[in-house]
Amino acid sequence: QVQLVESGGGLVQAGGSLRLSCAPSGSIFRIHTMGWYRQAPGEQRDLVAVITSSGSTNYADSVKGRFTISRDNAKNTVYLQMNSLKPEDTAVYYCNADITTRYITRGDYWGQGTQVTVSS
Repeated sequence: QVQLVESGGGLVQAGGSLRLSCAPSGSIFRIHTMGWYRQAPGEQRDLVAVITSSGSTNYADSVKGRFTISRDNAKNTVYLQMNSLKPEDTAVYYCNADITTRYITRGDYWGQGTQVTVSS
């Protein structure tokens, strides 16, 4: 079984910064692409940023230049550094990971979500 545990959300004023962390645990053999998605009330879940196992990244246009995704493969952890936050960044942020388990099954796993609220 694989679990993704997120941390780092909270309330911040516009222009402020937050850093999210996500650490998969369990019967993991290999972690492939990891990413962050977000879902605002009444909206669909959208991609924020992804990072491959080799470190290639991709960002939503709305966060380019403000957010940075990174990963520490030794710690099986992915981070999302969010700077210059705007009220429209308010959402529940979800960690996602493409994982091959020790049982050699491969699947898409999600965290429970962490709330980010940006006040104006």
